[in-house]
This record gives sequence, structure tokens and C-alpha cells, in this order.
Amino acid sequence: MSLAEQIMTDMKTAMKSRDKVKLNTVRMIKAALMNEKIEVGHELTPDEELTILNREKKQREESIAEFEKAKRDDLVDETRSELRIIESYLPEQLSEQELQKIVKESIDEVHASNKADFGKVMKVIMPKIKGRADGKMAANAVKAQLS
Repeated sequence: MSLAEQIMTDMKTAMKSRDKVKLNTVRMIKAALMNEKIEVGHELTPDEELTILNREKKQREESIAEFEKAKRDDLVDETRSELRIIESYLPEQLSEQELQKIVKESIDEVHASNKADFGKVMKVIMPKIKGRADGKMAANAVKAQLS
């Protein structure tokens, strides 16, 4: 089932069960996907859909941090619920060990030996972990292994 089909199914289910948070979040995802489709002028590829979901996830994570600073627990809880729904559409995240293994393989692949090779390693890693690990985590792992 494609992401668009899954979203439509989930939207109908949320409407029937009167789950406002899920319904609003699924509608927001659908709108983001439609806006991107219009902007690029073609059907979205699974990679493009994944990029949009990651963008939405990152926005929620940043919002949670800001709401926590402002002591807005009501908004933190609501945004965390949205984040869980968005994450349900993303592929399973890599464990720390899996990420470390990919980093090591990528370092060996490009024959990196010092911090100057950081960019080369990241260029190889990012397509391998797209949607399955955070770029910051990968960057930190690469820096740790190159130092």
C-alpha cells in the first residue's frame, strides 16, 4: 500500500473513531504531500515522501523543545501525539549499533583517515540512512570514529 493510500485509509478511520488529533495530523501530512506534489509538478517518489515526513517530524521535535522552554505542557503533549503519528509512517529507525556499523563501513569505503574526510563520509552515509536515522546522530558518529 502506498503512503497516499495509507493516509486516506487512516484519515477515514480517524473520522469514524472521532480521533481529532490523528485526523488533524493525517490531514496535515496529506496537505504537505499535496503541496510538494504541486511544487515539483509530478507524482512524488517514495524518497520524496520520506523527505517530507522527516521534515514534518523535525518541525514537531523543534516545536516540542520550544514549548518545553515556554512551559506549555498542553502543547507539548499535543505535539508529542502528532510526532508519534508521523513516526508511524516512517521506516523503523536504526539502532546505535547499526548506525555505528554503517559509519564504519562508509569510512572504510572512502578510505577516510582523518576529520578532513568528514564530508566524503557523510556523502556516502546519508543515502544509506535516509529516513532511518537522524543526520546529527550520523555526523556525531562519524566525528567520533574519525578522531
